[in-house]
Amino acid sequence: MADYIYTMELRLTPNQQKGVTLVQDIARAAGMNVYLTGGAVRDIISGFAIRDLDFTVQGNPLKLQKDFERAGAVIGGSDDDFKTLYLTLPGGVRAEVSSARIERYEKTGKPPVISPATIIEDLRRRDFTVNAMALSLNPGSRGLLMDPFNGAADIEAKLLRVLHNYAFVEDSSRLIRASRLAARFHWPMEERTQARYESAKENNYIEYITNRAIGYELEQLAYEDDPLNVVRVLEKEGWLKVLSSHWTTAKVDNVGLSQLMKTRQQMNDLGYAPDPSPAVLHFLTVRLNDKESSDIRKAIPRRDLAEAWRDLEDNAKDLAKRLSGKEAATPSRTWKLLSSARQEMVLFLAVSARQQAVAQKIKNFFTKWRQVQQKIPLPEMTELLITPQLPEYPKIADEVFMLLLDGKLRSRTEILKFLKPLAPPPPPPPPPPRRGRGAKAAAAQAQVQALQAAPTKAGKKAKGGAVPLVSAVAPKTAVAAKVQPKALPKPAVDPAKKSKSPPPKKTVPKSKKLAKKH
Repeated sequence: MADYIYTMELRLTPNQQKGVTLVQDIARAAGMNVYLTGGAVRDIISGFAIRDLDFTVQGNPLKLQKDFERAGAVIGGSDDDFKTLYLTLPGGVRAEVSSARIERYEKTGKPPVISPATIIEDLRRRDFTVNAMALSLNPGSRGLLMDPFNGAADIEAKLLRVLHNYAFVEDSSRLIRASRLAARFHWPMEERTQARYESAKENNYIEYITNRAIGYELEQLAYEDDPLNVVRVLEKEGWLKVLSSHWTTAKVDNVGLSQLMKTRQQMNDLGYAPDPSPAVLHFLTVRLNDKESSDIRKAIPRRDLAEAWRDLEDNAKDLAKRLSGKEAATPSRTWKLLSSARQEMVLFLAVSARQQAVAQKIKNFFTKWRQVQQKIPLPEMTELLITPQLPEYPKIADEVFMLLLDGKLRSRTEILKFLKPLAPPPPPPPPPPRRGRGAKAAAAQAQVQALQAAPTKAGKKAKGGAVPLVSAVAPKTAVAAKVQPKALPKPAVDPAKKSKSPPPKKTVPKSKKLAKKH
């Protein structure tokens, strides 16, 4: 279990991880078991880019709609029959939350009879083994991989394998899905799967495809990393005309689509993450008439995607107008405008702009002006103590960058003149050392040494020859006590003033005293 938890956290982006946590918490609060399923698990294990998150709950996710809206998610659409919510989670993460269900097909071409089910039963009704896996997000089993059809082995073998013999008969949209996944991953179908595919194609089971399935497949084209290759494969297999009767690769803007994906990669390298799906649909259908484009738009289950595609050109024209006006009169203003604009609009306009001035400004935004950022005078800022530790540093650095863009800071003198008023005051001097016993002892030692080296006026011989001791002058400290002055000669005594002392008594030996007595 721990290995799949680690793999999931390693493979998901930070925003996707937050999205998993959000869905997990909302489902738990509603008392529903929740699982990460389908393509998300497949892509986590296979190493392919994780385009969206598929969740399955044991319950009705439509009841959670208000909870998701309160948490900041945008509801892109819903399906009452299949009990599915289409979400855009905070951070622009695309997600789908479905109910665990059984689909029983009573007759070819008829919609299935749906009933609630367990997660294992839900996995059994899916299309391919690589899509029939689930990762538990529930307490006690979080990270447990459920793979009843050994899809992980088929991922390792890079094969597409249907779950049962009637997979293409029950749901003919799986014919389109098999071709789309094979084109995306460059995986062949397993031998018996290929035989069933050819049989269903020969018997024209595709005529039983539902409008709902067509809309789902149309939407999935918008999320492909190489949509042009997928469309070519679908046309070769005869599925493109199933999605739209007059649709061919000749009506696709190949040059615009290629340039769009190239620019998207450039933006990704710079740290942006625009959603190209509305623009992909635009270039895929640019040569279809209005009615054909409108029919495709109506079939897409995600209403937010359909609306973004519909309004794409109008929003791009509005941004182009702003880039041509006073709001973008200088490089710094243009930078601010493009930085605050929706990334999807910048991406589309970078490819579709017809005004040379607008196209050049967007090009400078991605290339030339970013080189100016490397010229921010970091040595001068450090010299003036303007470092990232300052709360005002981001604002100052941004002001410097804007002035550099407009060519208003050309020399070191101009740079220092601008930065000096913004520099913080110098740090205060260090506090003076505390005066303790050590400081007093050092001062006393210095004073003693000074007195010994050069006696002061007070140290000269007084009248009568007495010289005051150094200890009488120096403070009574431990150091002063240890330093003893040299012994001075005794003063001479005047003989005239000598006191007359009595002569010492003569001592008589004891033996003589005894002799006298006798």
